[in-house]
Amino acid sequence: MIAIIDYGMGNLRSVQKAFEYLGMEAVITEEIEVMQKADKVVLPGVGAFKDAMETIRKKGIDSFLWETVKQQKPLLGICLGMQMFFEKSYEYGEHKGLGILQGEIKRLPDGVKVPHMGWNSLDIKKKMPLFEGLSQESYVYFVHSYYLQTEADIVSATTYYGKEIQVAAQKDKVFALQFHPEKSGEVGLKILKNFGRMQ
Repeated sequence: MIAIIDYGMGNLRSVQKAFEYLGMEAVITEEIEVMQKADKVVLPGVGAFKDAMETIRKKGIDSFLWETVKQQKPLLGICLGMQMFFEKSYEYGEHKGLGILQGEIKRLPDGVKVPHMGWNSLDIKKKMPLFEGLSQESYVYFVHSYYLQTEADIVSATTYYGKEIQVAAQKDKVFALQFHPEKSGEVGLKILKNFGRMQ
């Protein structure tokens, strides 16, 4: 069973529907007890970093996520969920993230349209399990104004938007995607299927 964490931010039903379409059981929940019974965990999200971090700390979801990492259960962060995995964000100030992965979240560079919205191609840097079966230039769907910057050797894909930006990362069984696989057609379904198959 896949637990999709509900902390009041994001279109969770579209993520659930994508897993259901693939024949996988996925439950939207805000109950820690239900999350703990899951084999895999998804942290989605759309909205403001500061508000999201405050909510998941208040609900104790931050401690649960750290426990998930320690237990080596597959953990997937999507969009805002992905950003919260990192150490800090500079969205409207400076705010501390979960620190599960090393890196910072910064505003997209000057000179490009913000938010970055629409289809863009991935430049896959590492053949991580999520990208199994994807072609080198697979197109995925983005909606974001902030992006990852990390020096750590965890970046698995980039895209070009005014400059090369980092859009996917992996460390052990923690996977972070800036784009929306649930809105990325066949490519996105393949990514979610790969996640759902993981042990």
